Amino acid sequence: MWARVVEFMLSCWLAASPFIFHYSDSARALWWNDFLPAIGVGGASLLSYWRPTRHAHLFTLVVAIWLIGFGRFGSVGSPGPGMQNEIVVGLLLLMFALVPNHASDPPRVWYSDAADSFSPRD
Repeated sequence: MWARVVEFMLSCWLAASPFIFHYSDSARALWWNDFLPAIGVGGASLLSYWRPTRHAHLFTLVVAIWLIGFGRFGSVGSPGPGMQNEIVVGLLLLMFALVPNHASDPPRVWYSDAADSFSPRD
């Protein structure tokens, strides 16, 4: 579940981005484009811990594609630092969203092999 922790940390970074990159008060679209995906990614990563919604982290793929697209095509000309941040965070979220929840656990077959190797042979 380490990937869900990283996704939650990236959602916190997204929520803090308007303050770090000093968005102007008139750029409401940039503010909302950081806060709403932050809430979505953070919520999806936390919902992935609950077994019935264990695939909620796949919603992060949609948000990541949105962030990349908005970061690249959301402004005329070269994207500024805030928009570049959205592209990088979107790419990171794309990578981590593909990692399964229990990627660091060994396969179940290994547990059965280990149990068989310690049992007495006839």
